[in-house]
Amino acid sequence: MKNGWTDSYGEELIDFYRESVRTPSYSDEEGELAKKLIKKMKELDFDDAYVDGAGNVVGRVGNGEKVIHFDSHMDTVEVKDEEEWTAPPFEARMINGMVYGRGSVDMKGGLSASVFAAALAKNAGLLEGKTVYVTGSVCEEYCDGVCLEHFYKDSGVKPDFCIICEPSDNVITLGHTGKVQARIRTHGVSAHGSAPEKGVNAVYEMAGIIERVDALNKELQAREGGGSIVLSRISSVSASLNAVPSECEIYLDRRLRLGESVAQVEEELEGLIKGKRADWVPGTLYHTSWMGTELVYHPEHEPWKISLDAPLTVCCTQAYETVFGEKPSKYDFWDFGTNAVVPVSLGIPTIGFGPGEYKLAHMRDEHCAAEKVCEACRFYVELIRRL
Repeated sequence: MKNGWTDSYGEELIDFYRESVRTPSYSDEEGELAKKLIKKMKELDFDDAYVDGAGNVVGRVGNGEKVIHFDSHMDTVEVKDEEEWTAPPFEARMINGMVYGRGSVDMKGGLSASVFAAALAKNAGLLEGKTVYVTGSVCEEYCDGVCLEHFYKDSGVKPDFCIICEPSDNVITLGHTGKVQARIRTHGVSAHGSAPEKGVNAVYEMAGIIERVDALNKELQAREGGGSIVLSRISSVSASLNAVPSECEIYLDRRLRLGESVAQVEEELEGLIKGKRADWVPGTLYHTSWMGTELVYHPEHEPWKISLDAPLTVCCTQAYETVFGEKPSKYDFWDFGTNAVVPVSLGIPTIGFGPGEYKLAHMRDEHCAAEKVCEACRFYVELIRRL
């Protein structure tokens, strides 16, 4: 590999990757990892490294006109079955070349690789006319993109290109599904449990809607290129355990494939509640970052895909050929959401590439090949050179 890559550099990268896996960083609890990232960026001679108001780690190398942004989220989902893991989830144990642990796939490999790639690009003199930002962003697991809204607004940065380092098993990924999350609420009339006929049971009212949700999901999945809808949470409100529930709520997660739209989903939601004592509202979520900043997430995103002939895709393909010695045998399309929703909404050319098999994300025994992390780093360096 040209541009200064050495085995010792790769060893330092993997050491830091494992240290990041050893550092728990659940959503809204990323502070300790943020400190370690800042420290490493300074050790690697970044031109600037700081924590912004939302709690994102922001690193910069170079000061050229062309701006390239690599984003990875610091947060992970929680571990609630630690005793069932092959290796402790925060030990970062190496087994047959694989690093095991929470976040090893989603997504501390991509995060570590991008940090080291930016430093290597600087050391190799690849930054003429370029500025590279590397972010370790917060609360992505709950609030896709909100962290980047804060970063772009507070910094005034609008990149020319954005690379999302989510796991793709080092396959160039051209886009991902859209998403709409919503709450449906049914409204009943409270009555004593001994006289239910005097009330209206909101849970029974919801039962018919749940059947419609199930039927809609089957219809969507029967269509070519159709999306999905899932009921992910249900709750009810009653005056006591001896009362008819006066309200019931379900939370729906609707994934959109290419060709589907947010407007289409809004029509579907109207159909789900038609003729029922019910209404629906967007599934807005509220979180407070580790820095104390309120994060407000509006989960309504169109699906997106960058074209094969876009300059960013072409450069990625060329970088891939240089690093791996062959043309890509395929391109991918994620079936989950990422922080890409914000740069895409701003018209910023965006693409995905990162180490780790994304189907292992959030799973017990999450693990990633260390060599994949090194390969991703080399790819990022070559991409910086070509952009």
